[in-house]
Amino acid sequence: MEAKAIAKYVRMSPLKVGVVLDLIRGKNVNEAFAILQYTPKDAAEVINKVLKSAVANAENNHSLDVSRLFVAQAHVGQGPTLKRFRPHAQGRAFRINKRTSHITLVVKERA
Repeated sequence: MEAKAIAKYVRMSPLKVGVVLDLIRGKNVNEAFAILQYTPKDAAEVINKVLKSAVANAENNHSLDVSRLFVAQAHVGQGPTLKRFRPHAQGRAFRINKRTSHITLVVKERA
């Protein structure tokens, strides 16, 4: 049995989110919360919320034991990119891509 949580359209680059997801993939849920708490990245705060949601889904919807949960899958996909323009020299425009992410976390009970 597994429970999952998805955060869509997070205004953060998937590359930056992926670095933090690599830290918690395969870890026990309590250990993952501890890692996220002391990780000095903005993505850690968002991932912490998604992980809390996944744990709550496991506990309330699937009646799983929270003490035996671990992060089975953690991946990020690229969402739509917001395209913005900045003025540059000699009347030109410089494009800025504001990327978004879809974060998916799946927790399972350890056998």
